[in-house]
Amino acid sequence: MSTEKKQPATRYCYHCRTHHPVEEMKLIVTKTGSRWRCIKSILAVKRSREERDAYGRMVSEQNRAEASGRARMLNKIQQQNRSG
Repeated sequence: MSTEKKQPATRYCYHCRTHHPVEEMKLIVTKTGSRWRCIKSILAVKRSREERDAYGRMVSEQNRAEASGRARMLNKIQQQNRSG
């Protein structure tokens, strides 16, 4: 049995708040310390303002859809627990 810790195959991107394969990530030094950020979001910053805004809206919409889905699932579980 090995005592070595395996590195996760994905990392959490603090910018778009999702997990990406490690190959798509870069460790960025921020004011609060080091954080993982996906290369896609780093490249998006170098685009025009309109393209950055469009990318930000897309990420926000994905985050809203994910949060909404989680809320629906949680609500469904809570209703089942009340009736069960």
